[in-house]
Amino acid sequence: MIKNRPHPNSSTLIPSHGGYRELKSFQNAELVYDATVKFCDRCIDRRSRTHDQMVQAARSGRQNIAEGSQASGTSKKTELKLLGVARASLEELLLDYEDFLRHRGLALWGKTHPTVQAVRRLAYEKNRTYTTYRPYIEQATPEVAANTIICLIHQTNYLLDQQLRSLEKAFLEEGGFTERLYRERKKRQ
Repeated sequence: MIKNRPHPNSSTLIPSHGGYRELKSFQNAELVYDATVKFCDRCIDRRSRTHDQMVQAARSGRQNIAEGSQASGTSKKTELKLLGVARASLEELLLDYEDFLRHRGLALWGKTHPTVQAVRRLAYEKNRTYTTYRPYIEQATPEVAANTIICLIHQTNYLLDQQLRSLEKAFLEEGGFTERLYRERKKRQ
């Protein structure tokens, strides 16, 4: 899941970094962002504060994954922090969708709901994009659309949780930029 991590014995001081477009967490966060923009434009008054907050929370999830990946070459601490911010933003967005359903008397579906099962299976489609989910968001009722995006958020949060655990483990085993810098200096003495 995590690419471009240097080998612990690597002499590369600043390892290759970025590559966030290949991360499943980023790809999912982008789907959440695109779906949220469409959902909010369709179902929430554009002049409302909620509209702006939901779009910004979705955007923050996506952007912080990219920024964390870009910072990873010189600061694992920053990468971990920004992925945590992305995860928190998506959790905030999840609550907004749950509020949307509750305030309108609409059902929040569980994992076993047939439509949730269908949406979950879409995660295994090759070359999936927003258009893969479009019928569930743009041509469906607000209840279907909100529950579809909730499913996407849960999938993204799962991927981020896995990514954070993996980064934490790698940091504890290999250290970060400061430790690499120290090892390189020590080799040259």
